[in-house]
Amino acid sequence: MGETRKKVPRRIAQTIINSLKGGVVPRIGLPYITVGRKNEMEALLHDVDIISEGGASFRFVVGRYGAGKSFLLQTIRNYVMDRGFIVVDADLSPERRLQGSKGQGLATYRELIGNLSTKTKPEGGALSLVLDRWISSVQGSAVAESGLAPGDPALTALVDQKIYAVTSAVSELVHGFEFAKLLSMYYHAYIEGDDEAKAKVTKWFRGEYTLKSEAKAELGVNIIISDDDWYDYLKLFAVFFRLAGYAGMMVMLDELVNISKIPNAITRQYNYEKMLMMYNDTLQGKAKYLGIIMGATPQALEDKRRGIYSYEALRSRLAEGKFSKPGARDLLAPVIRLDPLTVDEMLVLCEKLADMHAGLYGYEKKITTRDLASFIRIEYERIGADQNITPREVNRDFIELLDLLYQNPSMTPAQLLESDQFSYAKSEAVSDKADDNYAEFTI
Repeated sequence: MGETRKKVPRRIAQTIINSLKGGVVPRIGLPYITVGRKNEMEALLHDVDIISEGGASFRFVVGRYGAGKSFLLQTIRNYVMDRGFIVVDADLSPERRLQGSKGQGLATYRELIGNLSTKTKPEGGALSLVLDRWISSVQGSAVAESGLAPGDPALTALVDQKIYAVTSAVSELVHGFEFAKLLSMYYHAYIEGDDEAKAKVTKWFRGEYTLKSEAKAELGVNIIISDDDWYDYLKLFAVFFRLAGYAGMMVMLDELVNISKIPNAITRQYNYEKMLMMYNDTLQGKAKYLGIIMGATPQALEDKRRGIYSYEALRSRLAEGKFSKPGARDLLAPVIRLDPLTVDEMLVLCEKLADMHAGLYGYEKKITTRDLASFIRIEYERIGADQNITPREVNRDFIELLDLLYQNPSMTPAQLLESDQFSYAKSEAVSDKADDNYAEFTI
């Protein structure tokens, strides 16, 4: 553990420390704190290669709250953006579902497109940027090929021809004709400097027209994106983005537990039906350049009364085989289950955080490997910790420990770890965990 570590920029260190202390996944700096999950990462990155070659994939990442599910999704998100992918992501909620009678499916689509991100704009809202970049790159390649000067009618004709090649390729897909027509309208508005027309087309792509009559009056198209067909437009976007120079498109949907919480059984079934359709689509080759990753808790997946397994067609496709077990998971299966991080992996993570904390606040690190081992031992001595403890809990406790040591220079790590307050807090945690476990198995 005495290796020289790469210095973390203070801005990134601050974001990482604050995020982990608050129990959320930082959007930046993940390579500095990534430990474990090597096999899971390799499985998902294999999918990335397939997608960029024109295939499609669908995976469920399943883990307890705080077990690292969102961390893994965020790591993959950053990786694929670096590889030239476009990423759209959203958390499901009571207002955002896969299907709904009150626009909940469309709300999910709007959230996804609103969060559309690229390497150059990772914070989202990149749709207009992508469209403008596409037109600009087509113009640039036309100039390079022909040697014609901007403004030359022959160059304009060549650009028109290249734009048409893209729109005609898209128009062959379901709903592709209108989609292609709108792409063409955006291109002409771009050329003519008509920002108002560009804004209207972008509004349509974002799913913000609620009436067909309004879209017809403003854009001359007879359809709008709806609750029933929003997924078809994601498939269209995936193909278009590839033609526009990107590697593919990754869709990330987290918090599937919100579907299992839908009180109406028929509405739940409709949502699982939509999920099955998306799943079949990708596996049967009906989608191209598209990856879908959904995040769920074990209960949201396995509950046979309300979870994904309550829908037999999904359960029969997703249930683990007879040979897969903790420590030897089939990571080529549709469901990737996150086993708990090992004690050694948590030790490495804590050492990284200790180095980062010292660098951020400019002090000489005084917590030793022995102190780290003591902290990890205490954390893992909780009742049921081998199955129930999560990186989120350990990270929060450890950063609190580092903060206290920094604010109280006269205190040693051993004193704090062995103090009555720390022991009392741990006994409370043990008691609470035991109560939770008892409740869980007696319901």
